[in-house]
Amino acid sequence: MPDQLPITTYGMEILKKKTKPVKEINIEFIKLVENMFYTMDNADGVGLAAPQVNENISLCVVDVSCLEEYKKTKPVTLINPVIVDSHGESNKDEGCLSIPEVRGFVTRAEKIFVKFNDFDMKEVTQEFDGFFARVIQHEIDHLNGVLFVDKLDEDERKKVGAMLRKIKKNKVITSYPLYADLINS
Repeated sequence: MPDQLPITTYGMEILKKKTKPVKEINIEFIKLVENMFYTMDNADGVGLAAPQVNENISLCVVDVSCLEEYKKTKPVTLINPVIVDSHGESNKDEGCLSIPEVRGFVTRAEKIFVKFNDFDMKEVTQEFDGFFARVIQHEIDHLNGVLFVDKLDEDERKKVGAMLRKIKKNKVITSYPLYADLINS
């Protein structure tokens, strides 16, 4: 059975670091991927990046099949992902498991082409669009030390400022375990 991993939160240093590339796939890595999917599902998330579970590697998992329009969409594991092309844009509401109770409008590309490694470390390029593309962009941002709140305009940022300070002080309650709770107990 996979493990529920605690999630890092706003203000933790790892969320602001650029991740290191994955060099090899081994049993520990596969277990981490399984644990990340399990953690994401149990936190009602649709995407999760390795820094969100305190791992400084270029890895994210995405599963949008909980949404009706994507119910036939297979989950993806993106190893060392890079967006190589994008088209269109939209400004939509986003949230993040690492920034609980905060939402904001972020402009992102409507369609993206992502180059990443599969579990055989072979390079793959795949196209994603709509909500699926938005989630992947959000997770790739995490791998580059960028949070969705970093992309908010000044007015939106002011609106969420008090809540961000609360999260930074670990004064937030979630339905899933937080890494801050472990290091503060």
